[in-house]
Amino acid sequence: MDRRKSLKALALGTVSAGLLLDACKLANKKEPENKVVATEDNIGNPTGINRMKEEMEHYKEVTSTTFFTPEEMATITLLGDIIIPKDDVSGSASDAKVPDFIEFIVKDKPEFQVPMRGGLRWLDLECYNRFQNAFADCSKQQQIEMVEDIAYPVVKDKKGMVISKRTIKPGYEQGVSFFSLMRNLTATGFYTTEMGGKDVGYMGNQPNQWNGVPADVLKQYNLAYTEKELKECISFS
Repeated sequence: MDRRKSLKALALGTVSAGLLLDACKLANKKEPENKVVATEDNIGNPTGINRMKEEMEHYKEVTSTTFFTPEEMATITLLGDIIIPKDDVSGSASDAKVPDFIEFIVKDKPEFQVPMRGGLRWLDLECYNRFQNAFADCSKQQQIEMVEDIAYPVVKDKKGMVISKRTIKPGYEQGVSFFSLMRNLTATGFYTTEMGGKDVGYMGNQPNQWNGVPADVLKQYNLAYTEKELKECISFS
């Protein structure tokens, strides 16, 4: 029962014990404001993730709208899979649903919207100038050629030796900035999934058995376990 209501009832002195108990029962039935609720994804499937009520409301608000166009999502998917392709260890960025993550994050963090949309527009215009096609319609070789100019802004001499790692092709500053953001979002989205964790061999918290402070450390500080501690608290394997 709400403490304020209890004090008020007791102070008035005119409320019966039965009424006071009923008031307590009613108050106990009230849902807690910060109740944790099970959530669903944006197509109604249970996620198994428990979120606070406020978090769930924000999640529903963010997922109720779409930011990227289908054409933009196609380009994001291609770029993500170039950045993290499928290999013998794990799937690609799109297999880990990184494009969905990027769609979510630009709505959750609107400051990414202009850099992402502007970068995608720049990429298509540059591809039109060079290959007469949007990035998604270019050949695989053309896509890689384009990406190499914005992902690795390096200058090589005639022998193929790198002479500068900081020089960016004139007019490609926006492309380099965009690809850096795209790469960061892709890596963040991928390596925060179960697939990404397995890709780097991340085990997470694992149960173990603590065998006490090492003997050399105890000796260093002139300490030792008592017989009781050894028997009841320390289990050596």
